Amino acid sequence: MHDIRAIRENPAAFDAAMARRGMENASGPILELDEARRAKIHAAETAQSEQNKASKEVGAAKAKGDEAEFERLRTLVGEKKAEVAAMQTQAKELDQQLTDLLMGLPNLPMDDIPDGEDENDNVEIHRWGTPAEFDFAPKEHFEIEGVKPGMDFEAAAKLSGSRFVVLSGGVVRIHRALAQFMLDTHVEENGLLETWTPVLVREDMMYGTGQLPKFGEDSYRTTNGWWLVPTAEVTLTNLVNGETVDESYLPRRYAAHTQCFRSEAGSAGKDTSGMLRQHQFEKVEMVSITHPDHSRAELDRMTGCAQGILEKLGLPYRTIVLCTGDMGDGARRTHDIEVWLPGQNTYREISSVSVCGDFQARRMNARFKPEGGGKPQFVHTLNGSGLAVGRCLIAVLENGQQADGSVKLPEALHPYLRGKTVLQADGTLA
Repeated sequence: MHDIRAIRENPAAFDAAMARRGMENASGPILELDEARRAKIHAAETAQSEQNKASKEVGAAKAKGDEAEFERLRTLVGEKKAEVAAMQTQAKELDQQLTDLLMGLPNLPMDDIPDGEDENDNVEIHRWGTPAEFDFAPKEHFEIEGVKPGMDFEAAAKLSGSRFVVLSGGVVRIHRALAQFMLDTHVEENGLLETWTPVLVREDMMYGTGQLPKFGEDSYRTTNGWWLVPTAEVTLTNLVNGETVDESYLPRRYAAHTQCFRSEAGSAGKDTSGMLRQHQFEKVEMVSITHPDHSRAELDRMTGCAQGILEKLGLPYRTIVLCTGDMGDGARRTHDIEVWLPGQNTYREISSVSVCGDFQARRMNARFKPEGGGKPQFVHTLNGSGLAVGRCLIAVLENGQQADGSVKLPEALHPYLRGKTVLQADGTLA
């Protein structure tokens, strides 16, 4: 959420930044509503002062025995009381309208990200690894012979419908090994605090990280009002919801492996084959809570953490910075990491790492107390996939596929598979 005082003090700068997001004159409706709200508050305060003055004069008139003046003042007090109550209600309604308006706006992009309309305007900033050359036509993950016994979409469709999968045998063991490998790396090498959180959250937690009110259709809500998390960003970031921590508490770096749930409302017809885009999937999420001065450097550090997982697995990837038209609403700058999928002959997103500044912190009212004293300040928040487990499984299977239908597995996974190194063509590990 945006700081209304900053918009009020420099609407031109706000409008220039929002124009990069495709929104012209964004400050106009905001300032108009803010002015009406402030005017109503001022009027209520004036009426309250007049009420208080009349209340004092009522006693004086009574003491003097001036019944006419007493009745006039008593009537005036009643009128002012009703007037104050009405104006306070109107001010509260205007305040809620202003909050709703600010809640629905995207974050301000950083100056150093590219302008653009869509993914075609994103800019590559890093590339690692060389895609392997195959002496056969590489297949997509679900077509590989050794994968077929352990990846059942028909059974999942019977159980739940489309965009679900049942994993079994060697495939599900690789999936589980990947998640454990990611967590161990982030905890032991990257200094993140392993955390386990619920996957059902209250509605205000979804507001805190920006999934609501604008993107409710992308998530699932239970009949009793809980929401299924689309990512552990929701729970990990909201750990500081409503908190004022000491500056020494920062930075706070979390990692969590959770089930995630997304309706994929805006992706009808996209990636319908295989398990690239699912309603239920697993992800190892990274979240950092930082001092404002350190959040930009933290973005690069978190990006490196995600990239390091792919490098340990020997998976070629590229990193791009998203343009203004492709970046999520809550981010100020986003680095997408795309892994090479030979079955599709292209790079596909496997991690998105974003710095949000104080955008989420304002929604959550999450602050820190400066060590040198002074007024509490809003923390900065960051989030990123470290990585999407299912998509990483796809990359491992496709990049390691062999002509005989088996899959050669990355060395980094061998200890997690009790020394197994290959997914054989019959779906078993050896």
